[in-house]
Amino acid sequence: MRKIYPLLALALPLLFFSCAGGDSTATMDPIDRLEKDIVYLASDELEGREAGTPGEAKAATYIISRFEELGLRPAGVEGTYRQAFEFKGTPSLGADDFLTIRGREISSEDYFPLNFSGSSSVEGEIIDVGFGIHAPDLGYDDYADKDVAGKLVLFRVSSPDGIHPHSAYLAYHDLRLRAETAEAFGASGIILVNEDVTADDPSDRLTENVNPIGIPVLFFKEAETLIREGDEITLKQSVTREVREGTNLLALLDKGKSSTFVIGAHYDHLGYGDSGSLYRGERAIHNGADDNASGVAAMLLLAERLKDDPLEHNVLLMAFSGEEKGLLGSNYFVKNPCYDLDKVNYMLNMDMVGRLDSSERTLSINGLGTSPSWGFIDSLEASGLRPVTTQGGTGSSDHMSFYLNDIPVLHFFSGTHGDYHKPSDDAELINYEGLLDIIEYMEVIIQEVDDDGELAFQQTKDEGRKAAAFKVTLGVVPDYLYEDTGMRIDGVTEGRPGDVGGMQRGDIIIGMGERKVDDIYAYMEALASFNSGDSITVTVLREGEEVPLNVRFD
Repeated sequence: MRKIYPLLALALPLLFFSCAGGDSTATMDPIDRLEKDIVYLASDELEGREAGTPGEAKAATYIISRFEELGLRPAGVEGTYRQAFEFKGTPSLGADDFLTIRGREISSEDYFPLNFSGSSSVEGEIIDVGFGIHAPDLGYDDYADKDVAGKLVLFRVSSPDGIHPHSAYLAYHDLRLRAETAEAFGASGIILVNEDVTADDPSDRLTENVNPIGIPVLFFKEAETLIREGDEITLKQSVTREVREGTNLLALLDKGKSSTFVIGAHYDHLGYGDSGSLYRGERAIHNGADDNASGVAAMLLLAERLKDDPLEHNVLLMAFSGEEKGLLGSNYFVKNPCYDLDKVNYMLNMDMVGRLDSSERTLSINGLGTSPSWGFIDSLEASGLRPVTTQGGTGSSDHMSFYLNDIPVLHFFSGTHGDYHKPSDDAELINYEGLLDIIEYMEVIIQEVDDDGELAFQQTKDEGRKAAAFKVTLGVVPDYLYEDTGMRIDGVTEGRPGDVGGMQRGDIIIGMGERKVDDIYAYMEALASFNSGDSITVTVLREGEEVPLNVRFD
């Protein structure tokens, strides 16, 4: 291990070089360089850098120009800096959709499709099926003696004893489950209404990466004045789920070594905040200065600092797309690597490193348990910073994709603030001096482990707390890039119910108890219905075969 920290050298001004022959350009103070990068990436011109938009494309062009300025080699696909991947964008409704009841056209303001609604043109009669619950295990069946084949079914979002945690029908509260039941009985469409104060209306939001069922599913806001059993309906409902393209950016600082470490940061953000925003005002650009223009700028400056350092590793710079949509870019890279993952020793991830508290001076570092080599960090005080650490390698940022591929990781984070996922996350709020301190701290860590050879990887126990909406957890990590039927598992936490029940990475969950699981959202809705102590059968696809697993929630 290298024990001498070159802090004097870190304090010196840096020279920046153009990619044209490596000639020196104007000397720029490091803080000025950070500010220039962040101000541009977080400018309104880029419209929030949402993945798959022109704003993200502008950000990519800028980052590539900085790679070229630093003289870094392209490490993407076919000799470029780019690696493109596809994902499903936000669904949109058809401009010529319509609905008539008894020959009278109904305004689109009176109803909306649910997130999992299919697309179809339908004509038929309405048949009332109560709550749409088929529960033979409870001796209850709203479909008894009713032929719904080719008809539109009408049912209520509540249950026979309401919506509450102690309902006898808790396992049947899920609307997608009930919609799939109606589809299985041959219904051509579904109309939902709400007549119960204990039940919430379903959400009118259409979100990304959801697998639809095969028939339309509509919620009526004022059903009693619009619809009744026996009405004839004519419906055209189309929900278009466009395919969009994100782009990872990769550049190599080539030291001529056989081993490489990754410095990564996502460069996408929320665009106008249509999905993921915590802002409740009028639609506005979410510039994402801290999240994560700060990480990209830090990555670029850290690469510049390492250019002339005699490291025993190459350095792969990665700017990820699609992080805000579920780690899509990093997930795609580790499954489709355009740089040999076997050569990657470890990965350092920077996500929101621009708002260091000047009084506390604490830096959050996650992932210390992913390698024994990180043990020194708990007591490492450099650049005036004090580390606050966790052991876990999972988390809602791009390092998790590498951890799940048995690569040691560290995730650097300067702390939460009230501007997170809001339009107010702007460049003037960045603590540039603090950001430079974090870069210096990271360089000390890099120097410390540079002579260690290959870092040993180790799994860590999940330290995350259960989400408030869930009373239980399987302890599995979803594959957010998976788009076929079911919910594919990308990681299993040792000792948790999924692991104890025999789940494996790569298994595709297609059923939980009586519920079908068509995608990650159906999985989460199913999970929310179970309680501690429940024992269920989870059906997974493993190498094309259905495998039933007995799982008990602790």
